[in-house]
Amino acid sequence: MHAAMAPSLAQQRASIRVQAAAAAKMAAAMAAGPSFFTGAPPIGLGLLAECDPLPAEQLNGIITGAAQKESVSFELIKAVVEEESATRPCAISFRGAEGLMQLMPATAEQFNVQDPFDPKQNIEAGAKLLKLLLGKYDNDLTLTLSAYNAGSGRVDQEGGIPPIPETLNYVADILRKLRSTEDKPVEPAPTVAASERKDR
Repeated sequence: MHAAMAPSLAQQRASIRVQAAAAAKMAAAMAAGPSFFTGAPPIGLGLLAECDPLPAEQLNGIITGAAQKESVSFELIKAVVEEESATRPCAISFRGAEGLMQLMPATAEQFNVQDPFDPKQNIEAGAKLLKLLLGKYDNDLTLTLSAYNAGSGRVDQEGGIPPIPETLNYVADILRKLRSTEDKPVEPAPTVAASERKDR
């Protein structure tokens, strides 16, 4: 694309917010029941909006700062970013989570995030959330990651990792990434058999 035709940052963010609003509306329709939503989601409202991954040098610099500030492992933050958004700062989920670490609006508000699509604000808030969860679950990575994905309420209700296939896969993927980047052992990934338990 010619430089003169490239959308400005303000235009890109405006477009992202339109997509986020549409995604939130879709999520509400899906929650209302199958009679309000059938078929595949429309193109463009998937987990990732149209934008490039954040350059590795910029991403690593932001993660390093957040890791040092919050005393959370660089590798853990980076693994969560990769799993949540594939390092795309404009990522939007059907539930309304936004940005690199997929912050829900309530979480963004809790940590005073003014722009969830700003990489630095998003990662710093995500690191703060990880720190809180690590403290809550006594540095148990499995429970921390489960709570990041499914919510601490669900983890507390189940007394452990919820029997949700998405959450089981999420935790297993991140632990696998950590296992490949750290010398020290990490907790074993949840087994597939756990996903066969019925929801309570």
